[in-house]
Amino acid sequence: MIRLGYLFPEISLGGHTDLNVFHGGTLTGVRHRDEILDTYARAIGNDFILMDDNARPHRAVVVEDYLEGHGLDRMEWPAQSPDLNPIEHLWDYLGRQVAALSPPPRSLYELEQGLLCVWSSFPISVSDNLIDSMESRCR
Repeated sequence: MIRLGYLFPEISLGGHTDLNVFHGGTLTGVRHRDEILDTYARAIGNDFILMDDNARPHRAVVVEDYLEGHGLDRMEWPAQSPDLNPIEHLWDYLGRQVAALSPPPRSLYELEQGLLCVWSSFPISVSDNLIDSMESRCR
């Protein structure tokens, strides 16, 4: 079985990163720290609050140690509350956009290319609205 791996989009008010596609293997705390957190922390600096989806690799001891050691803040919020996380709404948006592609993706390679294409034209206003709506979703 061929696996796409995992995708890692980053959104913030006024912008987003490239969509990173990681091939092969399982996302572990070490991979998350080395391939994602360290890359973004070096590029962005420590002037941000990290919000993740409480997945096990995101909460690994090596990740906690990295965040603490680099003075990075994480937003604490309840597990099993995907309706509050803007990234879950982003996945829905991306899924609908990819499903609307013509012709539809017929292989993992085409799916990856479709996701990259959709992401490259992703309107900043969508991520801004998702982030701005958090306060009302948390009430």
